[in-house]
Amino acid sequence: MSRGFVLCAVAAVLFGVSAPLASRLAGELGPFTLAGALYVGAAIACAPFARTPLSAGAWRRGARPLAVAVVLGGAVGPLLLAMGLGRTPAATASLLLNLELVFTTLLAGWLFREYIGPRIAAGTALVVVASVVLGWSGDPELRWGALLLAGACLCWAVDNCVTAELDAFTPAQITLVKGVVAGGGNLAIGLLVEGGPSVLALMFAMVVGAFGYGASITLWIAGARDLGAARGQLVFATAPFVGALLAWTVLREPATTRELVALAIAVAGIAFVVRSGHEHAHTHEPLTHRHRHHHGDDHHDHPHGEGAATPGSALGSHEHEHTHAPVKHVHPHLPDLHHRHLHRHR
Repeated sequence: MSRGFVLCAVAAVLFGVSAPLASRLAGELGPFTLAGALYVGAAIACAPFARTPLSAGAWRRGARPLAVAVVLGGAVGPLLLAMGLGRTPAATASLLLNLELVFTTLLAGWLFREYIGPRIAAGTALVVVASVVLGWSGDPELRWGALLLAGACLCWAVDNCVTAELDAFTPAQITLVKGVVAGGGNLAIGLLVEGGPSVLALMFAMVVGAFGYGASITLWIAGARDLGAARGQLVFATAPFVGALLAWTVLREPATTRELVALAIAVAGIAFVVRSGHEHAHTHEPLTHRHRHHHGDDHHDHPHGEGAATPGSALGSHEHEHTHAPVKHVHPHLPDLHHRHLHRHR
């Protein structure tokens, strides 16, 4: 199992546990306060790991996509989530969050040039069916809750596609900026508009945010750089199942027939696309970026130190800004940071 799959799977578990816990806070904290507290907690958790200095070139390359990620992923998405959680049972809300996979896959293939393929498309279609089964109800309040959660998932889908390619900053730095700017803004609005919350509830929300958002987002970004946004989100789509199981077992919410049917369909969709790599001749254009890597993978042969005194192969896995020379070759690959090429022949 690749490093990217492991990182995204751990991120899924952390976020899956956080969703039903956050839904319990929706009754005590207003939507702005809850959304802000979750991301402020994320910023606090990531701050010790985000101290790597950045070059002026990194800021020029990454400022605009980082702003998109902060506004949609850090501000609007969490706000819609907080509003939807107050109208939706915890287990239903957890499973509805699988719409993030659907939107991420569509945007990754349509706008961000990721290779999707028939297996990813079929699996995504099954998750769409599962979400329709789950969200359809005669209860107007539940329909509004489902719509708000779908809006949150769309915001996060754009965020996913942007941050999977955002190689100018480290994952911890991206999460930190989201938390400080978007989380701090939402929290300030919440405290002004929604009044003073319970200190205990606010602190608990920050703890949930530290693990379910701070650690989870950072791990997911690192994993998606290896897998691509669509496949990274596919692994992350196991998060709602973790959340639903927690709601059924720990929070003692009853499991409805609709939820169980939706769960079975979604699991089938995810299992359908576990193996989705492909192989063909492709060309790498010159590229400068920053991410964790190791040498000996046919992509990283740059020198280290003055006069290449320290060979890269002796360093193991490491991270720094580096430049790729153009190359054309054939090997099995996923749409990671180095394989975002077009597939006109497919």
